[in-house]
Amino acid sequence: MDRRAFLTAATAGILLPQPVSRPALASPARTLRSDPFTLGVASGDPTTDGFVLWTRLAVAPLNGDGRGGMPSRDVDVAWQVSADERFATIVRSGTATARARNAHSVHVELKGLEPGRDYFYRFKSEGRLSPAGRTRTTPEGETPLTFAVAACAHYEHGYYTAYRRLAQEEPDLVVFLGDYMYEYGPSGYTALAGRVRTHTPGKCRMLADYRLRHAQYKSDRDLQAAHAAAPWLVAFDDHEVENNWAGPVSSSGARDFARRRREAFKAYYENMPLRRASLQGAVLRVNRRVSWGRLARFHLLDTRQFRDDQACEDGVRAGCDERLADGRTLLGPGQWRWLESGLHGSTTRWNLLGQQIMMAHRDHKVGPGREVNLDSWDGYAAERTRLLESLARTSNPVVLTGDAHMHHLADLKTDFDDPDSPVVARELVASSIASDGDGYRDRTWIAEAIQENPHISYIDQRRGYVMARLTRDEMSVEFRTLDYISRRGARAKTSHRLTLPAAPDA
Repeated sequence: MDRRAFLTAATAGILLPQPVSRPALASPARTLRSDPFTLGVASGDPTTDGFVLWTRLAVAPLNGDGRGGMPSRDVDVAWQVSADERFATIVRSGTATARARNAHSVHVELKGLEPGRDYFYRFKSEGRLSPAGRTRTTPEGETPLTFAVAACAHYEHGYYTAYRRLAQEEPDLVVFLGDYMYEYGPSGYTALAGRVRTHTPGKCRMLADYRLRHAQYKSDRDLQAAHAAAPWLVAFDDHEVENNWAGPVSSSGARDFARRRREAFKAYYENMPLRRASLQGAVLRVNRRVSWGRLARFHLLDTRQFRDDQACEDGVRAGCDERLADGRTLLGPGQWRWLESGLHGSTTRWNLLGQQIMMAHRDHKVGPGREVNLDSWDGYAAERTRLLESLARTSNPVVLTGDAHMHHLADLKTDFDDPDSPVVARELVASSIASDGDGYRDRTWIAEAIQENPHISYIDQRRGYVMARLTRDEMSVEFRTLDYISRRGARAKTSHRLTLPAAPDA
């Protein structure tokens, strides 16, 4: 069975256990009334000798209490890691406990495996077998890397065909940069294409609401296919909690926001392949570094949890001098020091910043005057300048971004108003997986936007994701788009292609 056939069978849930040379997973008498692996499997945060394996048991994922129809007791879950897709060579196995207090989620943190190779994994509980997933450890040298960048997947706005197409590209790694799920109630955020599917009732406010919404999203087979295809690096943006929240400040003025944020974080951890150390009480640490041998280092940022409130009451506005204040921070002092240390101490060939909001300056007003999005880095201009000055001293930096619901390719400069200011990095902004519904291509609007922002060379309003192949000498990038998502079956096409050469060796 080749890799593509494996992925097709595994994500359809039909890869049956084969005879193995070692004892198979234990099969106690069934006590759950139906299949508990309705939310699929996932892996993430790979290292040279391991990764995180994830699943969550839910026999009835859309039960309104958010518990997935599971009993109030804890449940044992066996797991296996194999060197081959037929599970003939089991290299690690064990049993984890899916605890009721954690929504019966399982996080297995593996160590002691070989670097730079594929592994396959599955779970079994009370006689039921999960689909299989493919993952991999990171290499030690400069092995080439193929990775996908994705963001923004509003369930109501369209089908997840882009996830399915991403999985079929068989990346080594998926970098997901926020808005994995949306907190709105049904039709709380309407797309141009209308509502294709319907959210679970009500806006997410309590732990049960967030758990239920995650379960609804995870029930999608196309999303399950993308998780089963490769390990993920995940970070949240705003909608995993509430639209445009900023640090301790609720955009809706909710008095119980500290409790809501804490419970949203808990549900996010329960449903993602994150390490246990990431959940630290009321704080969820998603800023972290993952290296791909000596080739690349991913610096994942958190642009929500430690930021100052948006200037001038947020939104796209003109004439907001507050946004230029030197003391305003998006990253927070602790994360800033962490990032500076990681950039300057990096010995990898490439340094990739995975973050949520557009870093390039973006003037939304055509003609005289200027209007900027105060929720983006334009609202924290002084700190952006300091960061870009730091990137100018970093080996081959590239910024990976989500949030905008449009593909962008931009040159990053310390002075966006000076055409002669040197380019210190490139920014690749991935469009949305589903948010804002069927895409379109307004060539007149695009031409005006690029003329107003000459450091931006490409924009596309269609749905999609970014595929990149990284070697020592270059990064090859394809912006992938789909013509529609209001019905299933769209193909992914390359709408723009470019190559970023590495800087010459010093």
